[in-house]
Amino acid sequence: MSDHPPVSAVIPTRDRPALLASAIRSALRQTWPNLEVLVVVDGPDPATAAYLETCNDRRLRVVFLDEHRGGSDARNAGVRAACGEWIAFLDDDDEWLPEKIAHQMRTAAAMPDWFPVVSCRLIAQSPATSRVLPVRTYEQPQPIADFLFCRTSLRDPGGIMQCSTLLAPRELLLAVPFKAGLPMHQDWDWLIRVAAHKGVGLAMVRQPLCIWRTEDTRATVGRNVNWSFSLSWIRQIRDVISPRAYSWFIAIQCVWRARASHAGLRARFALLRAFFFEGSPEFRSFVSFLIFALAPAPLRRSMRKGFWKTRNGAPELRLVSVRDSAVPVLRKSSL
Repeated sequence: MSDHPPVSAVIPTRDRPALLASAIRSALRQTWPNLEVLVVVDGPDPATAAYLETCNDRRLRVVFLDEHRGGSDARNAGVRAACGEWIAFLDDDDEWLPEKIAHQMRTAAAMPDWFPVVSCRLIAQSPATSRVLPVRTYEQPQPIADFLFCRTSLRDPGGIMQCSTLLAPRELLLAVPFKAGLPMHQDWDWLIRVAAHKGVGLAMVRQPLCIWRTEDTRATVGRNVNWSFSLSWIRQIRDVISPRAYSWFIAIQCVWRARASHAGLRARFALLRAFFFEGSPEFRSFVSFLIFALAPAPLRRSMRKGFWKTRNGAPELRLVSVRDSAVPVLRKSSL
């Protein structure tokens, strides 16, 4: 790479101008000198358009979509419109620490892979708690789905590669875009699909470089309680993840959604059958299944908050300013 290859920060947004303002400021404060910030407004949004009219930084560009299309399509539109050789995604309710892009670009430059994908740890911040996640960082060659879904203990919150932490070459994102129309699991879906290509390497910077706001009253994609969609999605990618990861996903993602949506016994038995007979359950994943199936959400949140409040080394932090030869292979000449 050249000393400072151009990076495009892509921020999809809809109906959240106040939060968007903070996200844009954090992107424009990056120490990386060769950066543009590209905001993709996902459909008609007068309030956001009015705010963006007040922004006069020459590094900021705006793309308006003619209709609401969802996060995947908005990110893909941003990638197509970007000028940078590298793309870094930022959700409109998250923020970056100033050295985020610089740290990740240094990591990418040191990787031997044709197409490096670089994540980082983050600060999960709610009104009550602030903690650094994930507890364990990703290391190759661990399968990415095992990292994301499998847990080492009941206190382990699992692996996280949230979309606002991701940086990747624009060429790769054009060749393997986000799946259009996907209502949730968008970042997991992209990571699992892209990691299945030879020539792609994944890395995680150990420093927390992103602030991820959680556990407030805002509606988010991750709080969608459509358990049947989650089950359908994991079944579609069952062949490219381990059976162990498959059972873990059902335990930690499908079960709580079924409970939150007041799904009946028939739905819960369907999940139990998929957990046991379609995947490869283990004792810890079965205990997690039972906890999510039986413990009320307020009790689970209380236990989680109590655990993090007693942890040392997780201070309150705030932002001041490869598989077999049958898999597809990505090469520069194929893009």
